[in-house]
Amino acid sequence: MTTTAQPTLSVLDLVPVRTDQSTGDALSASRDLARVADAAGYHRYWVAEHHNMPSVAATNPPLLIAMLAAATERIRVGSGGVMLPNHAPLVVAEQFALLEAAHPGRIDLGIGRAPGTDPVTAYALRHGAGGVTDEAVSRFPQYVDDVRAMMAPEGVGVSVGGRSSSLRATPQARTVPQLWLLGSSDYSARLAAERGLPYVFAHHFAGQGTSEALELYREGFRADPDALPEHQVPRTFLTVNVCVAPDQDEAELLALPQLLAMLALRTGGTLRPQLLVEEAEKEVATLPPAHADLLAGMRRRWVVGTPDRVREGLAELAVAHGVDEVMVHPVTGEHVGTDPATSPRREDTLRLLG
Repeated sequence: MTTTAQPTLSVLDLVPVRTDQSTGDALSASRDLARVADAAGYHRYWVAEHHNMPSVAATNPPLLIAMLAAATERIRVGSGGVMLPNHAPLVVAEQFALLEAAHPGRIDLGIGRAPGTDPVTAYALRHGAGGVTDEAVSRFPQYVDDVRAMMAPEGVGVSVGGRSSSLRATPQARTVPQLWLLGSSDYSARLAAERGLPYVFAHHFAGQGTSEALELYREGFRADPDALPEHQVPRTFLTVNVCVAPDQDEAELLALPQLLAMLALRTGGTLRPQLLVEEAEKEVATLPPAHADLLAGMRRRWVVGTPDRVREGLAELAVAHGVDEVMVHPVTGEHVGTDPATSPRREDTLRLLG
């Protein structure tokens, strides 16, 4: 048995779409997964923003958050994250102010700078009807400030045509979402530190550079004097790819579909719905040696195994990076014959850890 202190656990969900699923099936499976997380005592449940990817149904975090918050009772629900350059800041502020009004004290707004998609889709998001402009990335720090100010009860002053007026995301805010900056480089770490905001490094995706980014954040943190006392210190947590099963061999097998999806992303392969375990087994057997080595390298950065082994691994990561919360991304695959509207092995991962 592990004797290392256990971190608080949260969940990251990309709403994966398997080869046997429709989009509706994937949404149903994630709704059930959120309920499991809620019942098992997980602290927060975040959904991502990705576009034009056959294996990911998480295209619109505010809509997903509304669905998941309504289906759960106490767990915090949020975005991991909203890719702010894809959206007008006022729209994001309004969406999350309404979510917070409907579910006070339960909404997190995680904001990222990356497009969350391929260049063609990014162009469509930013230049299509009602889209934003190329300035969106360079103006990211200002957009973060705008969203933060517009969600506050007092709003923000805006001057147009020589006339000043007050702009609010919602008429009578009583509480505001908790705002986080996300990143997989040191850019957002520095910005979060300058703004006195909580910060999360995408360890589950990057796999390296985590310690350096967190050190930059902590060393450069400037407290916001208007923040609550508990928010005047650096706040961060770790995101980790996790797969849990009663048996180590089964856990390794269940991790294969997501490993192959990440391999395709890293090597420029064809993006497709997530394979079932039996489909993944056949494909792994035919991988060229270079790809097999890359797959093994990615696997070493994941935490896969029995409940005790995974708990110990998460606790060690939390200590190594100086955090008291770990957000697990359940990368557990499913076998042929699973009900398409469910993801029982992902649920098992959460139950076995919770």
